[in-house]
Amino acid sequence: MKISYIKIYPLAIPLIEPMKMSGETITHANTLLVCIRDDEGREAWGETSAAPLMTGETLGSLLQNAKYLGEHLMGISIPNLHLITPTLNKFLYGNSSIKACFEMALLDLFAQKSETSVWKILRDLAKNNTGNIPNPLPLLRMLGGSLNREIADAKKYHALGYRHWKIKVGSLPLEEDLERVSILCDLLPGDTISADANGAFKLEDAINFCTNERTSKLSFVEQAIPSQSTLSDFSLLKSKSKLPIALDESIHGVSEIAYFDQANALDGASLKLIKTGGLLSGLDSALELQHRNLKLNLACKVAETSLSAAATASLGFAIESVPWGFSMSNQYLEFDICSKPLQANNGHLNIEQLGSIGIGIVPELELVSQAQAKDFSTFLCQG
Repeated sequence: MKISYIKIYPLAIPLIEPMKMSGETITHANTLLVCIRDDEGREAWGETSAAPLMTGETLGSLLQNAKYLGEHLMGISIPNLHLITPTLNKFLYGNSSIKACFEMALLDLFAQKSETSVWKILRDLAKNNTGNIPNPLPLLRMLGGSLNREIADAKKYHALGYRHWKIKVGSLPLEEDLERVSILCDLLPGDTISADANGAFKLEDAINFCTNERTSKLSFVEQAIPSQSTLSDFSLLKSKSKLPIALDESIHGVSEIAYFDQANALDGASLKLIKTGGLLSGLDSALELQHRNLKLNLACKVAETSLSAAATASLGFAIESVPWGFSMSNQYLEFDICSKPLQANNGHLNIEQLGSIGIGIVPELELVSQAQAKDFSTFLCQG
């Protein structure tokens, strides 16, 4: 397969309402799309998102890296999908986010060439030979805003079939977070509920949070302390906690999973394609978690479009076990870049929503144009 065309689209899509996290308040999805064509006329898309506090990438830096990588890939032949990662690594060191974007599109092209779906390719690579149609993926819904708003949303989306939840903590005084968690857990008995601090807690507060009676009904706590914390701090938190400990910002791939597990510092992890560098390494990370009997949450960055959601869902459908839920963040956008955005069906995403060939989602150029970031321009790569 030879690459004949690459165009880059920097986007800024408004959220339905701002998303307040411990370290930032997000008002727009700053995301980047790449469109790649091969020499036989097939066309595919990839997506990645800015995440300054997770990957160090802004929309501007993503655009510059995409231009650099795109211009070096023009005219290159990639004989098989196993050479995607070595080819990307040949031209650019690190930069997992932009590589995830290009890999997504290239995998889509290979799937189209084989007239199959990306999730089936991943399932074959995972040696998951059940042959069954995958079960729906349980979707996770974030709760935020005022307590009254959180209560109203919990009731609304529970009635719509949601059973997986994430409560953002760490931006309010600890006592307020403890009270919020207690009220929301009582409102959602038996559901899978997590609290995500995005690394905002000091170790002492994290231990207090994870041992307090008011948080005892949580299913797990995600990234309670900063990713820069010492390994001994992570191990101490895990040894003291009465709740399972998940890591997000601390986990970028297989090596970190092994590092923290050997220190008995985690019970599971949240995987995002922008951290792992794409679907292939994301699959390796998911299988590593399964091998070590650790739990898994799949997540898109807040917020990404149906394109990234479809790619991340493809990983979930391939492994068929996402016990801590799938955070599909296009549901928080004012509008999507696809004519038929992915959506919840009784709190789940069904495989039938994805097309049978490739990633399963194709952006609409008119909608992509509406979403273009004001301070940036599209870029056509030239070899």
